[in-house]
Amino acid sequence: MSWASWTTAGVYTGRGGVLTVEGGVVTGDLTVHTTWTRVEREARVAVQYSGASDWFTMSGSPVPCETEEESRDLHDAVVAAVREGNRATVPTLPVPPV
Repeated sequence: MSWASWTTAGVYTGRGGVLTVEGGVVTGDLTVHTTWTRVEREARVAVQYSGASDWFTMSGSPVPCETEEESRDLHDAVVAAVREGNRATVPTLPVPPV
């Protein structure tokens, strides 16, 4: 597959919310969406208020991601960061040993 995506709805932000490029800090009930492309070898992360139509780029996106599996791990880490809050940005994953 040349791309993959994951969406997690109903993610409540911790105190301090999530920092976005377009909307500043957003808080509350969010949907988190991650899209990975093999060609660009990167993952893009966006959030939206659950049930809304506008998406906001999460600060720190896009992120270099070599594999689909790595981007899935990134999505899980983003969901955890959103739940933690504190003006969350896209976390960086540890670089796997070569």
